[in-house]
Amino acid sequence: MAKAKDTKAKSKTKKDFFEQSSMDFIKKYLDNASPTGYEANGQKIWLEYLKPYIDSHIVDAYGTAVGVINPDAEFKVVIEAHADEISWYVKYITSDGFIHVCRNGGSDHQIAPSMRVNLHTKKGIVRGVFGWPAIHVRTPQNEKKPETETIWIDVNCKNKKEVEALGIEIGTVCTFVDGFEIGNNGYWIARAHDNRMGGVIIAEVARMLKENKKKLPFTLYIVNSVQEEVGLNGATMIANRLKPNVAICTDVTHDTATPMMSKAAQGEATCGEGPVVCVGPAVHNILRELIVDTAKKHKLKYQLQAVSRFTGTDTDAFAFSNGGVPSALISLPLRYMHTTVETVHKDDVENCIKLMYEVLLKITPKTNFQYF
Repeated sequence: MAKAKDTKAKSKTKKDFFEQSSMDFIKKYLDNASPTGYEANGQKIWLEYLKPYIDSHIVDAYGTAVGVINPDAEFKVVIEAHADEISWYVKYITSDGFIHVCRNGGSDHQIAPSMRVNLHTKKGIVRGVFGWPAIHVRTPQNEKKPETETIWIDVNCKNKKEVEALGIEIGTVCTFVDGFEIGNNGYWIARAHDNRMGGVIIAEVARMLKENKKKLPFTLYIVNSVQEEVGLNGATMIANRLKPNVAICTDVTHDTATPMMSKAAQGEATCGEGPVVCVGPAVHNILRELIVDTAKKHKLKYQLQAVSRFTGTDTDAFAFSNGGVPSALISLPLRYMHTTVETVHKDDVENCIKLMYEVLLKITPKTNFQYF
């Protein structure tokens, strides 16, 4: 007797949202150093990945990079992230060859001791370490806390002349060396998710638009701004140049589900629970509601966060430029901000991309952003 055919449907493995080319880009981009004021190498990597998905691009005098889709439309929309990471500047070289530093952005002095660093000189990268006295020799009477004045970099030189011979000088920029790592249970770990993962998000939105053959009724600027960490500088400059009608920014925000975080002070946001939509004066209410309604329609998890006065992100620069630009902020929950082990959840990255993509498909030149 012939054996009956098995008509039971075979289970299919869900296709990973991030293609291999995307993962290669993410690792390359996250591993690259992009300190504030020295973002050029990272911007080249970002643009190289973005170019197949855009019509043209702009790079301004300070290095903000902009991909352009449908460049001739009158109505203009921005999606934006910032490209820079925190770092250190060489401030002072002692006669016996030790290096004292100052911050370039919000660098954390408490995590510096025992960290390895790259010093970016004109001769190339010089490796060094942040030194610290061993626990054996510290006592309650003599123990000092890590501060910007007490931490130092050791490049294994015996005097200032040897340090300078390596190409190190006042103003040499220094970055930590930790790179991108895939962690457990869908988490991604890296030195500078803040905010190069934002750059990944907006680039992947452009990829989705291209691969799905979407025709936008407006010019879309995909903006990767410089110098956010020291005052929203890149966004301020490019906002005045582009003069957009609408801006949607993405950055990171604190995951408050970890120890020593105060939900009462920071609000509630958790990795894996979706993008965080900001509520605050700089965020345009109509645009925010469009984002929330879109998330609900497409069954994308989202969270809400309230801020007072300002968002502290490039959203502020766009919102208050050019007489006022309807702007919104979609944030990626992040653990351990401004450390070398910043941690995000892969699902949140994916949903930030999908949410921004779907919102763009809802906006038209006729969308009414007037309150009354």
